[in-house]
Amino acid sequence: MRSDDPPPDSAPFATSAEGWLRWLPGLQVLRQYRLAWLPNDIAAGLVLTAMLVPVGIAYAEASGVPGIYGLYATIVPLLAYALFGPSRILVLGPDSALAAPILAVILVTAGGDPAKAITLAGMMAVVSGLVCILAGLLRLGFVTELLSKPIRYGYMNGIALAVLISQLPKLFGISIDGRGPLQDVLQLGQAILAGEANWYSFAVGAGCLALILLLKPFKRLPGILVAVILATLAVSFFDLHEVGVKVLGELPQGLPAFTVPWLSDVDWTEVLLGGFAIALVSFTDTSVLSRTYAAITRSKVDPNQEMVGLGIANLAAGFFQGIPISSSSSRTPVAEAAGSKTQLTGVIGALAVAALLLAAPNLLRYLPNSALAAVVIAAAIGLFEITDLKRIFRMQQWEFWLSFTCFVGVAVYGAIPGIALAVAISIIEFLWDGWRPHYAVLGRANGVRGYHDVQRYPDARRVPGLVLFRWDAPLFFANAELFQQRILQAIEESPTPVRRVVVAAEPVTSVDVTSADMLGELRGKLHERGIELHFAEMKDPVKDKLRQFELVETLGPNIFQPTVGAAVDAYLEDHGVDWSP
Repeated sequence: MRSDDPPPDSAPFATSAEGWLRWLPGLQVLRQYRLAWLPNDIAAGLVLTAMLVPVGIAYAEASGVPGIYGLYATIVPLLAYALFGPSRILVLGPDSALAAPILAVILVTAGGDPAKAITLAGMMAVVSGLVCILAGLLRLGFVTELLSKPIRYGYMNGIALAVLISQLPKLFGISIDGRGPLQDVLQLGQAILAGEANWYSFAVGAGCLALILLLKPFKRLPGILVAVILATLAVSFFDLHEVGVKVLGELPQGLPAFTVPWLSDVDWTEVLLGGFAIALVSFTDTSVLSRTYAAITRSKVDPNQEMVGLGIANLAAGFFQGIPISSSSSRTPVAEAAGSKTQLTGVIGALAVAALLLAAPNLLRYLPNSALAAVVIAAAIGLFEITDLKRIFRMQQWEFWLSFTCFVGVAVYGAIPGIALAVAISIIEFLWDGWRPHYAVLGRANGVRGYHDVQRYPDARRVPGLVLFRWDAPLFFANAELFQQRILQAIEESPTPVRRVVVAAEPVTSVDVTSADMLGELRGKLHERGIELHFAEMKDPVKDKLRQFELVETLGPNIFQPTVGAAVDAYLEDHGVDWSP
């Protein structure tokens, strides 16, 4: 390990931290900071600034608000995350994945009023921040794991398509109403056929997009910065703004002020749904990226602390005239490649953006809108995941079609309904797996230790009068009735009259009230037929649940055996059956 590398155990969120200091990992970094890191952090911060400015402006424009508010969202929020965020290197800011849900609410609610759009964006940032903070404090950082990889691919591909389509009119220098992806494509086609496209604007934007994509493999070359500078110089030198190429214009001088974003005459349902959707998307992305860089830097990151840090950064964005923010898969690698050691890199970047707004806000007045659209389109292209979906299609087609359904939902109905659909499909997928789990009747296969599925081992010998039944899932309300049906079916299909059923319960990790009541009911039905109900290999926490539900007394004494083999031996002894394992 080099002397200037952060020690592996110096994660900003140290597990040994006590009390309130636990929630301020930035202070722990400060206490452990090495002067040898300072040149790297300063240099990386200045390099990062070159990315923060054009990307912040572009993503704000894509979200339906003026570009300056994207810069505002990169100042105070970065400072807040440096104090409260656990990741050593993660860079937060406006993100292409958030543009679609933000824009969806603004289009419906703002009514074309820029001031209202800005306030709405701030309100959604506050809602998103509060959701993340509350979830982090309640230790719900695991929630993103409930979205399977195909589902995440589906809604992110849908968001990528929605964002890409939303920027095509700017690329052609055309203004449209923006009613959703399908309507946008239709209006764009009609406008181009009507001769409304500005081909100078398209040439600048397409050139920027091509340059960004060509330079993308060269990690140390800031392709976005190079493209934006060249586009700005071209517009200024050739006076392209005189021939209809729309430009950013003059930015207001000064820093963002503390403001409480509030509108009384607003559809709060839209704002709340937008905030929840943004919280889900932003934390999913942040969690994945945070874990990735934690593995690279050999540090530990608590997902609950990550939620709190992200939430506080979004609160800062909302209260200081910014828009909702997330981690960035484009800016974070820039900081890492530039040699960033700690969150001081983000602090330097934030201060540099602030200095730009104070000293030279007009530096970007000739930045063409089509170049900003190219920046967003390039980011949207990077969001698409195709290769792994091909693998999923080969391995399990039904999960691919779930992903495709989420993709279509976002692309057709918009980001927020699409994300809601993704969550609903994830819940249904989870319940379906538990609702119809694998089960097996077991027998003794020659030459193989233990007891195995008689369907897979047709020659397996079954114990006369005994049904060994394995259930490969937790027992809960959705599958309790099926469990009972399958056991009764196994009894009916037994080649010999059944005296005892032994449930091989090792895969059963939990029970709920509904399934406990079902077990009591099943025991009664079997008892009427002279059949005993026993369990083997049941975990102690599950037994504790059965005791809590007062079921052990109902089921009777001595019904638990430590192994399936022990359960077979007990049956042979109790009933005097002559059978050799």
